[in-house]
Amino acid sequence: MPEEALKNIALLIDADNANPAGIDAVLTVLAELGQVNVRRAYGNWTKPGLSKWDKITHRYGLQPMQQFDLTKGKNATDMAMTIDAIDLLYGGKVDGFGIMSSDSDFTPLVTRLRQDGLIVYGFGGAKAPEAFRTACTRYIDVDQLMRTSAQDDVMEEAGAPDSEPIDQDLNDLLGAAWKAAKRDRDGYASISEVGNIAGNRSSFDVRNHGFKRLSDLFRANERFRVEDRNGHLFVKRVR
Repeated sequence: MPEEALKNIALLIDADNANPAGIDAVLTVLAELGQVNVRRAYGNWTKPGLSKWDKITHRYGLQPMQQFDLTKGKNATDMAMTIDAIDLLYGGKVDGFGIMSSDSDFTPLVTRLRQDGLIVYGFGGAKAPEAFRTACTRYIDVDQLMRTSAQDDVMEEAGAPDSEPIDQDLNDLLGAAWKAAKRDRDGYASISEVGNIAGNRSSFDVRNHGFKRLSDLFRANERFRVEDRNGHLFVKRVR
């Protein structure tokens, strides 16, 4: 049987509003979706503020897309990224997008891409506007993503977990997803189904809460119990 072709993913970076230190973690996440063959970073590369991006373009195979500031107070980068994204969409050769920015101006673009059935992952700061975060299939806080990666390294050496407290809003989301999932007579639901339902209801991603896997989040949550059935994980709400 032939192997399934890898999906073609495009990463578009708003270099004016993105943290270059997060590029390695972002590419690792996007590898879950497919092969990131399109990697473009947009900005006015004559600005000293983009020097950190300029130093890593070759290392990560990023294509610098020059956008001069033609009018003061207007952002040509946003327009160029939007036009290129639509061109890629209509070219029919891209299966998903990563948008690395915290700018709410990309909300209509993300909405349009998702209307065509494409997966769109947003990568930015924790304080990005809610409209942009919720428009994405998944929105991931890049700073938290880097902290989680660093914690994984510590856990491998020390063998001790280190995660942030689970807040009420997250518990409410997980509880609602568990209730909506198909449960057996003992109250257990497939952990993957619960995760999918939670993801459909918001831009929820477990990495924003300091965990690498959904099962780790549930195991650290005293309100839920996880059961392993021959490698298939199920979860039950107990509180």
